[in-house]
Amino acid sequence: MIEDVTLAGGVVLRQMTEQDAEALLAACIRNREHLRRWEPRRPEDFYTLAGQAIRLKGLLQQQARDQAMPWALTDGERIVGRVTLNDIVRGPFLNAQMGYWIDADYTGRGLATQAALEVCRMADQDLGLHRIAAGTLLDNVASQSVLRKAGFERFGTAPRYLEIDGRWQDHHLFQRILNDRPAF
Repeated sequence: MIEDVTLAGGVVLRQMTEQDAEALLAACIRNREHLRRWEPRRPEDFYTLAGQAIRLKGLLQQQARDQAMPWALTDGERIVGRVTLNDIVRGPFLNAQMGYWIDADYTGRGLATQAALEVCRMADQDLGLHRIAAGTLLDNVASQSVLRKAGFERFGTAPRYLEIDGRWQDHHLFQRILNDRPAF
């Protein structure tokens, strides 16, 4: 089990559990407009308890298969952000894709940068990964700043990379090399 980490203002970065569905739903509803510009369009069932429970269960099944690692940022019982390592690949790649968001009421506090740094540390020390990649919309300068502060470097731009807010959009691609240990 990966340990919990306390960030600025007492916000805790911890692994997600099936019991997080209700708090995650509340966070998604609370931040629906805040995140709309940066995320894919969501079906209406995304904003239901059943929808969140199904998605969370699937993510935790991926975690059990060593394909993902989800964390919640919590302030008491309230989820105020999330970081997920997706598409974990073992073998000679030892790579994952990182995605994250912070609650509208918690932006500007350095939480995303602290969380990204901690997730990189755990990805290296606990998960044994070599590299983490992340992408941002071209105009998402706040997220690009988070990644740079967390030791990521931009290595390219991908045209029409992801469908975000209903359109295929270009992304800047970033990576952080965590270590140079042998893969095997």
